[in-house]
Amino acid sequence: MSCPSQTSGFYVPNYVSATFVLQLQKLRVVFTRKPKVARCTLLFVLRNPSAAKVATGGCESVHTQGATFAAAVMLQVSIAVLTSQYTFSRDPVIIERSNLVNISKLIVKELIETSLKYGRMLDSDSMPLQHFFIVLEHVLRHGLKPKKGLLGPKKELWDILQCVEKFTIEAQDITASVRDLPTVRTHMGRARAWLRLALMQKKLADYLKILIDHKDDLLSEYFEPDALMMSDEAIIIMGLLVGLNVIDCNLCVKEEDLDCQQGVIDFSLYLRSSNQCSESSEDDLDHDNMTTVLDQKNYIEELNRHLNATVTNLQAKVETLTTTNALMKEDLAIAKNNILSLYDENTNLKKELGLDVNADRMDEGGGGGEGGQTRKSDANSELDDLKQQLESEKKQRQETEKELNLQISLKAEMEVAMKLLEKDIHEKQDTIVSLRRQLDDIKLINLEMYKKLQECEQELTQKGEMVTRLQAKTSQIGQILNNLEKYNHLLKDAEKGGHASAKGNLQKK
Repeated sequence: MSCPSQTSGFYVPNYVSATFVLQLQKLRVVFTRKPKVARCTLLFVLRNPSAAKVATGGCESVHTQGATFAAAVMLQVSIAVLTSQYTFSRDPVIIERSNLVNISKLIVKELIETSLKYGRMLDSDSMPLQHFFIVLEHVLRHGLKPKKGLLGPKKELWDILQCVEKFTIEAQDITASVRDLPTVRTHMGRARAWLRLALMQKKLADYLKILIDHKDDLLSEYFEPDALMMSDEAIIIMGLLVGLNVIDCNLCVKEEDLDCQQGVIDFSLYLRSSNQCSESSEDDLDHDNMTTVLDQKNYIEELNRHLNATVTNLQAKVETLTTTNALMKEDLAIAKNNILSLYDENTNLKKELGLDVNADRMDEGGGGGEGGQTRKSDANSELDDLKQQLESEKKQRQETEKELNLQISLKAEMEVAMKLLEKDIHEKQDTIVSLRRQLDDIKLINLEMYKKLQECEQELTQKGEMVTRLQAKTSQIGQILNNLEKYNHLLKDAEKGGHASAKGNLQKK
């Protein structure tokens, strides 16, 4: 007889087959992956140990001793899995990580709600924003490795944040500006200033994603293996930071004392009791709805006024542009007429100049003496005058052509401006139409809410009437019961009197 063997951490007797051992190993894998199955199996085996054959797959080679052994193995596996899960869930590092993630969710939710509720830019005085930076600092410093030895370098958060500029160009500006801050002297103060600038830049989630993507080669030098930045919860924090891109912040980093320790979080703002939440939510729901509707109505009316004013201004501009365009067309027509008249005069002068030259030649051939010389001098003087007139007319013609080109360019610019103005007018008319539709939708919603309110009031009145009827019926039933009890007492008294009279008659007899 061979000695028993030990497989996968369990004592296996000789009468157990190899297929049964493989099935037990599969069960162990299932139990480790699903603790609920292990818990149910533990209760089932404790109540019915002989059913282990069914739980292990109905192997034919398993007899009574094998079933008992299977029950023992399944008990051992399930208890081991449950105890490991219990100790795993009670790990203080994991509890600390989950606490940081949960409080981060609460603070980010409160921060976004305050920003959307009041519709304004958040500054340094905002309490949820201060709480957010405190929690973010705890998140980023969780699991940071301590200083090794007296002479070893100290691991700082600022050293990690400086590494972001190696992977993205956008982080170089804020890192350089943080280095140049005169009011910040410590590494922790520079890290706080860097986080504030990244939030104003709306790139905080992107920078954290870069760090998470390079956690194996970058963050492993600074953090412990069980730190929050090295775990899967870092992705949840990154997702929460993505939601902060919808808010706007205006933080003056130079005026804040970032080197000192930050404040304390007031958890009463986030941990409210259920009664207070229900009462306040029921009371404030109608008020908030009415305020939002009124605010939207005022905003739409103000926007409508503004758009009407802009439309009137644009119409006035269009009218002025049309008048100036008409005037420019008239000036252009006048300039063209002047050019044509000057051209005709130029041609006439050229013709006259040719006739005068021919006449002078005839005079020179026919006569001589002093008369011919005088005529030549007169002709030369007239030619000089005509040349001067031609030059002046050429200059005028060039100037008129330049003015014509300027007028044409101005006309083209005016046409482009008119087209742009028409586009703006059409866009603004479309916005006005959409806003009017929104206003109509809001009015319909108000009417529906009013109708629902009236229906609820009618139902309440009907139910009140039913309650009064039921109370009257209960009072009637109570009176009937009282009368029945009185009648019952009278019957009992009559029976007692009859029995007494019968006994007296018997005694007399």
